[in-house]
Amino acid sequence: MANTEDGALRKQLVEFLRGNQAHADLKSVLDGFPEKLRGKKPQGSPHSAWQLLEHIRLALRDLLDFSTNSSYVALKWPDGYWPAEDAPPSDDAWEASLRAVKKDMADFEKLIGEPKTNLYATIPWGEGQTILREVLLAGEHTSYHLGQLVLLRRELGAWKDE
Repeated sequence: MANTEDGALRKQLVEFLRGNQAHADLKSVLDGFPEKLRGKKPQGSPHSAWQLLEHIRLALRDLLDFSTNSSYVALKWPDGYWPAEDAPPSDDAWEASLRAVKKDMADFEKLIGEPKTNLYATIPWGEGQTILREVLLAGEHTSYHLGQLVLLRRELGAWKDE
């Protein structure tokens, strides 16, 4: 019975990371984001789409690194987690950042899917964190900022409600 429950939990965690259930998914929000709007900040918005995408990338990479690297070194807050520039330096930079986010999400999925990954064990180099906590944090953090990106797209006239 434990294997069935463990497998069910792992499956649900992967679905949570992928989104498109209670929150938007990466593909829907970021694929095809208009290039001319990636560095724009609507009035009252603290961040551009580029800043949000890069923040997602940097934070996700940090969470994955913390979860898997015994030599982990934390980034400096907040500079290590937020880009200074409003706009990406190029279309290639945007695409590279998006690919990195998708790859790190896929790596989290692999980590979850690995039966030897103990979701409940304390990460030895942490302060009580577990892989389960890091996965939940990665999904929650990403979905929060994807919601901001949906709102930003709406304000910029680049989101179509379905």
